Amino acid sequence: MHMMSLGMFIFEIGTLAYQELQRKTAWRHARGERFGALATAQYLGPGDDTISLPGVLYPGQIGDYSAISRLREMGNTGDAQLLCTGYGDVLGEWLILSLDETQSLFFEDGAPRKVAFTLELSRAPDSDVPPASPATVQPVTI
Repeated sequence: MHMMSLGMFIFEIGTLAYQELQRKTAWRHARGERFGALATAQYLGPGDDTISLPGVLYPGQIGDYSAISRLREMGNTGDAQLLCTGYGDVLGEWLILSLDETQSLFFEDGAPRKVAFTLELSRAPDSDVPPASPATVQPVTI
């Protein structure tokens, strides 16, 4: 059983398990200033959609340190990757924005016993799955 897949990369206990999934979805609104009244707003469409996956890797116990390297290689391509949850939802194509890594608790040879990481993803601009269905968006009357 896996938690999520990003392209051909599988998030699971044996590779790299995240501890949280934080998602932020934004919508764009143009603002128009008015004298003596609140500014107007017009809906322009979906904005950024980002996912943050923080977690901890314990090489040799939980996860595989080479998983960090595989994600870096994927990020170096600049290609969008299909993101799917372990329960079957297809979230569309996502770009790898950044991968933060903090190594600590070292062995005598310098190998880390603990690696904290955060993977940042952003929905690809041409992703087939929109962040909000146009049918659910109501026009704003001002």
